[in-house]
Amino acid sequence: MSPDLDLEATVAVQAMVIDQLREANARLVAANAALQARVAELERRLGKDSSNSSRPPSSDGLGKPPAPRRERRRGGGRAPGKQPGAPGAHLAQVPDPDEVVVHRPVVCEGCGGDLTLAPVMGVEARQVFDLPKVRLWVCEHRAERRACACGQVTAGVFAEQARAAACYGPGVRGLGVYLAVGHHLPVERAAQVLGDALGASCSAGTLAGLPAEAARGLGGFVDRVREQLAGAEVAHFDETGARVAGRLHSRPLGVHTAAEPVHGASQARRCGDGRRRSPPRIPRGGGA
Repeated sequence: MSPDLDLEATVAVQAMVIDQLREANARLVAANAALQARVAELERRLGKDSSNSSRPPSSDGLGKPPAPRRERRRGGGRAPGKQPGAPGAHLAQVPDPDEVVVHRPVVCEGCGGDLTLAPVMGVEARQVFDLPKVRLWVCEHRAERRACACGQVTAGVFAEQARAAACYGPGVRGLGVYLAVGHHLPVERAAQVLGDALGASCSAGTLAGLPAEAARGLGGFVDRVREQLAGAEVAHFDETGARVAGRLHSRPLGVHTAAEPVHGASQARRCGDGRRRSPPRIPRGGGA
C-alpha cells in the first residue's frame, strides 16, 4: 500500500472520531442544560410558601418561613416607648389592703432605750402585691331524707355539680378546659399544673374529656354564631395549621366582625385523592 493511501485512511479515521466526539459533546451539553433547568424548577417549587405564592398558610406545615423583619421607621421625631400624654400602666397602692403588718422599733438606735411606749412620729407604708395561698375549697352537699306522716320517705335533690361522692366542681373543670383549649397544653402538662398549683390530682383521662363536655354546653352559642355568619354580607376566612392526633389539619376560621363571635372548625388538609378541601359552607340556619 502506498504512503498516500495510508495517510488518506488515517485522516478519514480522525475525521470520523472528531465527528463522534462532537456529537457526544452536543448530547452532554443538552443533557446538562436539561438537568440545570430541572434543578432550578425543583428549587423554585421548594421555595414556595404562603408568603410568595397563592398557597394557603395551612400548606406551610410546621416549617413556616420566618416573618420578615420590618425596619423601624422614624415618624416625625417620635421617641420610642410610652408617648407623652398616653395613659400608663403601673402598680399603685390601694386604700384598703387585705392585711396590714406593722413593723415597730424595739430599742433606740442612739441610746438603746426601750421604745414600747414611745410616741409614733410617722409611718411609711409599702404594699406588696402577691398571690394568696391557693388551695382547693371543698363544699359538702347533703341531701336529707325526710319521712312523711303517710310513711313515704322523700330525699332531697343534689345540685348538678355534685355528681359523685367526691368530684371536682365547675371552677376546676373550667380551668382544665382553659389550659387545654386556651393555652394548648397537653393533657399531661395541664394535669401537672392543676396538681402543682391547686393540689388537684386530676388524671390525664379526666382532662381529655373536659373539652367535649364544655362544648356540649355551647349549643345555643354556636347556633347563634352560625346565624350571624350566614346572614353576614361578607365573611372573612383564614386558615391556620394545627396538629390533631399527629396529623396536620387546617382550621378555616369565619369571622363576622372584629367585635362579634367567631366560629371555627377543623378539617383535613387534603382529600384522599390529594385534592385540597374547600372551607365548609355555612348554610343559612344550618350547621357548618
